[in-house]
Amino acid sequence: MILNIFILIIGFIILIKGADLFVDAASSLAENFHLSKMLIALTIVSFGTSAPEFAVSIKSIISGSGDIVLGNVIGSNILNILLILGVSSCIHSLNVKNATVKKELPITILITTLFIILINDKLLSGETSNILTRVDGIAIILFFLIFIYYLITIMRNKTDNNEKSTEPKYNILLSIFFTITGIICLVLGSNAVVDSASFIAQTLGVSERVIALTIVALGTSLPELVTSVTATKKGEYDIAIGNVVGSNIFNIGIVLGVPVAIFGNIGNITFNYLDLFIMLLSTFLLYIFSFKTYKINRKEGLILLIIFIAYYGHLIFSAI
Repeated sequence: MILNIFILIIGFIILIKGADLFVDAASSLAENFHLSKMLIALTIVSFGTSAPEFAVSIKSIISGSGDIVLGNVIGSNILNILLILGVSSCIHSLNVKNATVKKELPITILITTLFIILINDKLLSGETSNILTRVDGIAIILFFLIFIYYLITIMRNKTDNNEKSTEPKYNILLSIFFTITGIICLVLGSNAVVDSASFIAQTLGVSERVIALTIVALGTSLPELVTSVTATKKGEYDIAIGNVVGSNIFNIGIVLGVPVAIFGNIGNITFNYLDLFIMLLSTFLLYIFSFKTYKINRKEGLILLIIFIAYYGHLIFSAI
């Protein structure tokens, strides 16, 4: 018990220090290569922080736990917007760029809607059960390629004209090294926190279902949370927002689409329509808040947090 408490503390320290290093390195990487920080956030940062979700999905689908794969994606996407952007925007208002509102957020809405349609066979097609097939996985990946094409167009444009050029903190080699080191720290730190917290909870007699809904769900989102909060404190708002937007797209396109396309169908899907509604609602709220003023302010951040608390409170009480 004492050892696991110690590991829990060390895990949080690794997470915080890793996120600090990761944000600085990612920012330096963009400056060294004269690329938009939003592009770095949408690719390296978002994929790096989605590594725990991807690992959980691969392990779960191989072991036949399809509901965990879906719960992982749905839960992470909800947490990314309601909790992570809610907390970040309460720390400081987040400026949202024109391209994010007009291109990246609509892509997020479209791929989220596609995902919801594909897993609703009973409601939309009159089937006896909900099944996510290999064809569905391939369709998700093909749609994800639209996002990849968009990223390629950003790379061709090189930089955002509105982004001021600053002196990078690290040179190219150190930026790459510290970026990789930061990702490793985020993954190791989140694993240490989840494993030790789960053991402590089990020792205290907390049920496995409550552990899964709280510690595991929050644990796989810790990299995004710590990275976005750290980026916000450093004034790197593009990284804070790009991390969440990119992660949500990666979660559906890669974390879900790739395992299903490779390993086959997820059958007898059971889920709560409230979960899907909250995922879609949070995505639309992010777009509406951003479209209105090109900024997510503290008031809007509080709205996101209130919805998160209400939804998560319902989950925990219904589980108990």
